[in-house]
Amino acid sequence: MKLKDQVAVITGAGRNIGKAIAKLCAAEGAKIAVVEMHEGRGQAVVDEIEQTGQQAVLVLCDVANSGNVQEMVQKVVGRFGSIDILVNNAALTDHADIFASTEEEFDKVIAVSLKGPYLVTKYVGAQMAKQGRGGKIVNFGSTSGMLGRTDGIAYAAAKGGVINLTRAMAVQLSPYKIRVNCVVPNRSGSPVGYDDDVAGSRTFQNLAGRLGTADDQAKAV
Repeated sequence: MKLKDQVAVITGAGRNIGKAIAKLCAAEGAKIAVVEMHEGRGQAVVDEIEQTGQQAVLVLCDVANSGNVQEMVQKVVGRFGSIDILVNNAALTDHADIFASTEEEFDKVIAVSLKGPYLVTKYVGAQMAKQGRGGKIVNFGSTSGMLGRTDGIAYAAAKGGVINLTRAMAVQLSPYKIRVNCVVPNRSGSPVGYDDDVAGSRTFQNLAGRLGTADDQAKAV
């Protein structure tokens, strides 16, 4: 088990890519903090992990709220004693172009998808630095943040920000032996973001001839 006895904090771990990451890290021996806003689906993931004999805890948290994030870190350290791994997976998407978008929707997407990784890394990174043994942080960007898209202007802006946030974090946290990387997936076959017709129309765009799955993304972490 490559991650035996390490503690992994995974945001947005109640479904899709986050769930797959949580289960894969648990299978490698990590103790998992499932960070979610939705209690039901978060607890379901905890239950699945515990059924395999591994340890997990649900921590309800709004990643865009500084107070919530600080409390989350305290709860995880109180339960497991330390934090070794962070995966910033939680995100919101939108479907509007610049003319159809609203300021309220834009702010909401940016808050979760860009401010969230900033806040969680700020406080988890401080805990890692305090521990003095380094750490591993993985952010989730998107090709939407590199290439743009015909809709989802807020999501594209947020994910472009995450990619560059990762670069800054990597430089600033390297003195503490904390590695920061960014996974930049294309659209995957999760139920979030688009319908089956769109998914089908995109299968020709990669050599595998299909959309990526949540498990594919988890293995990249």
